[in-house]
Amino acid sequence: MNVFTTSTQKPSAHDQVLADVEMPYHATYYPLGFPVDMISNSQRVLDAAAESWGQFRQRFTVPPLTVRLGVTQNPDDLYSLPQAPICRLDHHLVSHIADSYNFATCDLNEGSAFGWVTERTVEAPLYLRYHFLEASALCMIAASRASPLHAACVSMDGFGLLLCGDSGAGKSSLAFAAGRSGFTYTCDDASYLLLNRKPPTVVGNCHQFRLRESGTILFPELQGRTVTPRAAGKPSLEIPTSEFGDILTCELTSISAIVFLNRQNVTQENILPFSKSEAARWFRQSQVFKTTSLPLQLSAIERLTNLPIFEMRYTNLDWAVECLRQLATGGSAG
Repeated sequence: MNVFTTSTQKPSAHDQVLADVEMPYHATYYPLGFPVDMISNSQRVLDAAAESWGQFRQRFTVPPLTVRLGVTQNPDDLYSLPQAPICRLDHHLVSHIADSYNFATCDLNEGSAFGWVTERTVEAPLYLRYHFLEASALCMIAASRASPLHAACVSMDGFGLLLCGDSGAGKSSLAFAAGRSGFTYTCDDASYLLLNRKPPTVVGNCHQFRLRESGTILFPELQGRTVTPRAAGKPSLEIPTSEFGDILTCELTSISAIVFLNRQNVTQENILPFSKSEAARWFRQSQVFKTTSLPLQLSAIERLTNLPIFEMRYTNLDWAVECLRQLATGGSAG
């Protein structure tokens, strides 16, 4: 139903920069358990935020972050959805810019974001959620509330495993396979390390899987799913975990061991010790925000890398899941 609230705006002779637009729609959501106040002139923006974060409840008592996102009427010459936004960062300021009419800017030290999108963008809620709502809120969480890690997380009987590696290492597919095999699932490729928690603890979005399109080959039960846009143009399958009634989920997991995944040039499947210094260097790559919380984030990573760290060299997904099971139940794997 393509009906917008009457408060969507376009610049006028008296307000060229839309400084005086009323934003009457307010709601608080809790992505990853952190409070975020959403403010807009369109109920459709709040509806999209509810799709992303409606299943989360407040876990952390901290001041709320703020996202103000206005909606303008479509320009006469705008007929299609913009390309994925580009991201630009300058110290504590980060911008997501799709075009002249669709953008958001975050002040990471202040914990506030502001932007405008068009009615056409709001008509594509997956695009709106991924590129503007989630991008803005998660940037601010990653800059001030937790330390972002490019890692999946699963656990068994309280033994949390952080699955690490560059894009293509197989984090999402292994996390999904582990969840289908009795592990508790926390997240598939984005973990957030809490800053002052001992033992090291991560929070993640356990309410969905995001797998690459090739996941339909590994998991036939996913065939026929709709492919949705991702950042950098990578398509994905977005699947609510609620569709798999046998998968256990948990938003918060204490980490007991770290596993770096390696599927490149593997001649023999094995799991081996991994360098602490190399792991610390890899984790620090994700700390791109130069904010006042950076020292706390680096300290959290230092504590994390005191855990046992392994490299898993594998080609067979079933073998990898069994290796993780042995690690979780016995503290070692062969």
